[in-house]
Amino acid sequence: MDATDLDHRAGTRSGLIPPELVSRLIERGHSDVVRLKAGHGEWFCALEWARSLGEQGRQADAMEVLAPYLATGWWTAVVAAAELLEGWGRIHEAIEITRVRMEAGHPMALESYTRLLARHGRAEEAFTLLRPHIGEPSLAVALVDIAAAAGRDEEAAALLAARAEHLCSDFPWCCRGLDRDTAIGLLATIRERQGSIDEAIALLRAGGTSMLHREQLAALLARNGRLDELRAAAATDDPRYAVQRLAMWWEERGDVEGAIAAYRQAGGPAADDPASAFELAQLLARHGRGNEAIDVMRLQADVRNGDDWILHTLSALCLAQGRPEDGLAYLDALAAARGGEEEWDLYRMRLPLIAARDSVDEAIAQARSHPEGGASYAASHIAELLAGAGRTKEAVAVLEQHASENSHDLAVCLIDLGRVEDALAVLQRRTR
Repeated sequence: MDATDLDHRAGTRSGLIPPELVSRLIERGHSDVVRLKAGHGEWFCALEWARSLGEQGRQADAMEVLAPYLATGWWTAVVAAAELLEGWGRIHEAIEITRVRMEAGHPMALESYTRLLARHGRAEEAFTLLRPHIGEPSLAVALVDIAAAAGRDEEAAALLAARAEHLCSDFPWCCRGLDRDTAIGLLATIRERQGSIDEAIALLRAGGTSMLHREQLAALLARNGRLDELRAAAATDDPRYAVQRLAMWWEERGDVEGAIAAYRQAGGPAADDPASAFELAQLLARHGRGNEAIDVMRLQADVRNGDDWILHTLSALCLAQGRPEDGLAYLDALAAARGGEEEWDLYRMRLPLIAARDSVDEAIAQARSHPEGGASYAASHIAELLAGAGRTKEAVAVLEQHASENSHDLAVCLIDLGRVEDALAVLQRRTR
């Protein structure tokens, strides 16, 4: 095995049985297959099998499974092994394997190593290691997280204050990535932690043009019960984050009407901002008011004619509320406004609605009548309908016509039918 090859295959999910299929094999009683493949370069099988052995108290066997992967120096394997060792209480070993990769110069190892140290009583040592790297954003975040346990909040604050006063002339090169806005946000985190809420608020308001600062400020106000200020922020020209936090605050306290009112207040974002409208629709659906949720998303669909994600949300809500005919009527009206033509990405939203209103067979018949109904990407949606109706053999027959383009879905169906060797063969063909 080679670390570069493993990293590529695991990152692209090519040439390996993906983790969701490993889980499916175990769920369907094929642990023996996972065990066998774990020793033949299948990383996700090895990881799942090692976890399973650890749960059985067979820690030595678990580490033996991971040993060939660790021997390559592959960082992903190191992280997984360290997490298992830490979970088993073998802290020294977890620290040691991470330290080795840090000293070898792996770019991600320092953060993992120092966080591991801090979790186990060595926060001051971790802070000292991180201090020279204040200019690197992820390490600056780690330093701030560790500073309190190390008793060095003021030292961290001084480092960040110097960064916060600097205006970048050639970002990210002049600051190595830690820009002024990020430094201010981290400094505000320290001040809030120290109880200096007013100072934290002042810092974030001074950088109020930053989206991250607005989001952080809204969360800070909500955490500290500063509702009047949160309401004032919700009444500004850019209220999204404040409204979201205000609604969450009310919902967490059981006041659903208050949460809904936060989105629907005069001048609120729910009418103009589709993301806020989506949040309102989800809130309504969570509390048994799905019909109102449909109305919210229908309004967005009217305003933003053709935004796929809005139509997907609207269709899903109609399906969940037992109103497939309303979802289809809206899609019909949209298609008519476009001259009756619908590309497959839009047309496929109809299929579960047709299946719910009429039947799966009718949905499949209509799918196949579409000009793109014979395409490989259409096959996956047709097979999904069949599999969802318990007709997995028929789903396999559909997918096999386009096996190379639908190898993952085909493998899922074959596993469900108990045809594990065929499923693995499909995945191997995809690799070649």
